[in-house]
Amino acid sequence: MSGTHEFVVVANRLPVDIRTDADGEISWTTSPGGLVTALAPVMQSQDGAWVGWSGSADQSLDPFEADGMQLVPVPLSAKEVTEYYEGFSNATLWPLYHDVIVEPQFHRIWWNSYVEVNKRFAEAAAGVAAQSATVWVQDYQLQLVPEMLRRLRPDVRIGFFDHIPFPPVELFGQLPWRQRVIEGLLGADVIGFQRTGDAANFLRAVRRFTDHGTRGQRITIGQHWNRPERHVRVGTFPISIDSAKVDALARTEQIEQRAAQLRAELGDPDVLMLGVDRLDYTKGIRHRIKAFGELVAEKKMTVPRTALVQVASPSREQVEQYKTLRQEVEVMVGNINGDHGSWGRSAIYYMHHSYPFEEMVALFRAADVMLVTALRDGMNLVAKEYVAARPDLGGVLVLSEFAGAADELGQALLVNPHDIEGMKAAMIKAATMAPAEKRRRMRTLRKRVLENDVQGWAQKFLAVLQNMPQRSTHV
Repeated sequence: MSGTHEFVVVANRLPVDIRTDADGEISWTTSPGGLVTALAPVMQSQDGAWVGWSGSADQSLDPFEADGMQLVPVPLSAKEVTEYYEGFSNATLWPLYHDVIVEPQFHRIWWNSYVEVNKRFAEAAAGVAAQSATVWVQDYQLQLVPEMLRRLRPDVRIGFFDHIPFPPVELFGQLPWRQRVIEGLLGADVIGFQRTGDAANFLRAVRRFTDHGTRGQRITIGQHWNRPERHVRVGTFPISIDSAKVDALARTEQIEQRAAQLRAELGDPDVLMLGVDRLDYTKGIRHRIKAFGELVAEKKMTVPRTALVQVASPSREQVEQYKTLRQEVEVMVGNINGDHGSWGRSAIYYMHHSYPFEEMVALFRAADVMLVTALRDGMNLVAKEYVAARPDLGGVLVLSEFAGAADELGQALLVNPHDIEGMKAAMIKAATMAPAEKRRRMRTLRKRVLENDVQGWAQKFLAVLQNMPQRSTHV
């Protein structure tokens, strides 16, 4: 039985933050994520539905409307949050897909929960999608949904986008349920990745672990479930940001004044370096702090003439590896500040908080050097936000070659974050770069980021999906 919505997004989280007050009244505020920005116009124009979890365990909510979108909550029990979300999604898939920076854990009970929750998401999507609707499934938490949805609704077009890296086959092969995951993804008509390397890794995995034929970026699924053969398109669609919005905000007098105020509060250093990350082991925060600490110890940079601000927003604080990472980072910062700071002046200003976006844009405007040194990252939108926030053409971006953004932002200073000496050299080059070279590099970076925004990303993916052949309406 089909629903009424021509366009359906399926994501782990709803695009709103839901609050329940003391009287049990429920209210919501729109989440500030780029995915919402990209898809809201499509949702509103096509009476779209968004299927996702509210973010709270054991909370059952009826569908409701928000910002012209129909929101369809999928409930998760506390046990499922532990096993499906914190367990399989973030302690199995996340480390496995990020180069096994920490060891992934393989537990059958987590996998069983992942299957059950993916089934619930697929059933919710099947229930609201109109006949021949377009359904776009998002990210690694829901890799089984495309196949499950195709079994339920062979009439709909299905897209899947992987926001994080897809690992080399030698790493992906460790997953005990590797074939099930691949078959789950192959339920989609179009599978999108951030980088050409990710798409190539997936195609290799298909060839290694299935009998499906591949030719170029096309996979042929033979006669299956009493239906004729079909084709799956694999493509590269690098995600972006609402760059015009960031650019406009960065030009306001309020942001310029706040940027100047921030520099003053930090003691007006000659060079202000900035890192902005979720506190995650993939982000290379320890490597960055180590490199900065060595530069200060070697007197190649001096405090307080140079300062580093590190914003590390809380992330997955119930997962043991994240607790350990926080302790390690705080000890490193404390030691460097103890050795090289002075009364009222730190070498590193460490902020373990989340901040409003306006404050982050002011920080971007204030910083002379932006350090994005991820060990592995699907894209890293902070790098693009920094570029969009510099209409003054000031600032230098130091960017890990292992972040997806490196494929597009070649005028940044690209670094291997495992190479501490190389990072130190890049940080010195960034801090001492001539103004003319800064402007030349930033002008090129801004052209790329402003021309390729998040709406363009969504339009390109959906255009490819719409061009796929319409499916049969019978099972």
